[in-house]
Amino acid sequence: MKRVRVFIERAKDGGYSAYMPDENNLEYGVIGEGDTAESAKNDFIASYEEMKEFFAEEGKAFTEIEMDFAFDMASFLAYYSGKLTLAGLSRITGVAQGQLSHYITGRRRPSAQTVEKISASLHAFGNDLSHVSFV
Repeated sequence: MKRVRVFIERAKDGGYSAYMPDENNLEYGVIGEGDTAESAKNDFIASYEEMKEFFAEEGKAFTEIEMDFAFDMASFLAYYSGKLTLAGLSRITGVAQGQLSHYITGRRRPSAQTVEKISASLHAFGNDLSHVSFV
């Protein structure tokens, strides 16, 4: 089984796509599309399963993959906005709520430094959560 990154990105028309970069050197390609990041991810997984079935029907070798989904900032914020509020994300990351909103809508794109700040803050938050225990 090969581990591959699958990119989820928001398009200018507001739709989402999920795709594997060409550098994976697989004998097939898969894409997914949808109105939301979640629907693009689900469409990608369904397309992958269909490709696997097609290769089996044709008697061809198929390299199975383990998917690591990577989001652009707008897609990430839109995907998790139903689980984390922008106010909460602002407190976790130190990035103003209004700025996060601009990233979701596509009015602005975060700088590389801001992407790193958000990523590091969320990973630290996730690490903190992974050490929580209850009595």
